[in-house]
Amino acid sequence: MARKNKGQDIHGWVILDKPYDMTSTQAVSAVRRIFDANKAGHAGTLDPLATGILPIALGEATKTVPFTMEGAKVYRFTVKWGERTDTLDAEGKVIATSGVRPQRSAIEAVLPDFTGEIQQIPPIYSAIRVNGERAYDLARDGEEVELEARTIRIDALELVDCPDPDHAVFEMRCGKGSYVRAMARDLAHALGSEGHVVALRRLVVGGFVEAESTTLDGLREMAHKDAASEALLPVQTALDDIPALAISGEEASNLKLGRSIVLLPRQAQELKALRRPLMIAGKDCSFMALATLDGQAVALGEARAGRFQPVRVFNLPLTGVDRV
Repeated sequence: MARKNKGQDIHGWVILDKPYDMTSTQAVSAVRRIFDANKAGHAGTLDPLATGILPIALGEATKTVPFTMEGAKVYRFTVKWGERTDTLDAEGKVIATSGVRPQRSAIEAVLPDFTGEIQQIPPIYSAIRVNGERAYDLARDGEEVELEARTIRIDALELVDCPDPDHAVFEMRCGKGSYVRAMARDLAHALGSEGHVVALRRLVVGGFVEAESTTLDGLREMAHKDAASEALLPVQTALDDIPALAISGEEASNLKLGRSIVLLPRQAQELKALRRPLMIAGKDCSFMALATLDGQAVALGEARAGRFQPVRVFNLPLTGVDRV
């Protein structure tokens, strides 16, 4: 029996403008099929009813997903006042109502209370695990779900428009773990009303912005012209905030074998000057640097005590590994 083709070794990032009414998993599968890639993942789930930036990693780029997940995100969303649904979006059923329609001045007055580090209870229809089960699975089965408040960071929250008494449009810049649907609920309660999200679009994820994005139809058209690779960004695109260390071909060969390399005093000082506090997935990555050969990622590692120790090696073809 012939072995099933598992796809090609395609490496890089695709910044997808996810369409409405598609899950993030479905979007990843669609992009993977277009490129016939053997490995794919995404950085930050978008609800099916949301549109906008969904960074999709192919091949070795999947190793950099945690760095993108930690980046700030910007959302534009519309809240409908007077109704709260069980899902806190337009897909759910109405479970509470209010006759209060907040005025612009009242809305703007409460916004400072929702910036900085705040406590937020996630929606019960979320992917958070409760005793090993997804909260949304428990909620759909009719079980009572209680989630604890968690600390999140809201860098900015702005009222963009009040198109009519029933709706308000906001733009929010936030850190990891923030839920827009929960923000709509809490804003409404602070204003003596009820509310839920009726439109949601993500504009920024870390260093990825809307201007770099492409649609599925656009990708398919490019693939039909054998030009899909034009939408592919380099693996290291997600690592722009990590100090870079230029290395030789011989050093690249050693790193690929898991061996550490010695840093020149000048290199050690430069990396030390660029060092900053950085937590990724709960781990201290303050000493992390990206070793590159001719601008291409070779390995992520820690620069300590005059040496660079590889932590994660990228299995990418390098043309200069034979050079000393």
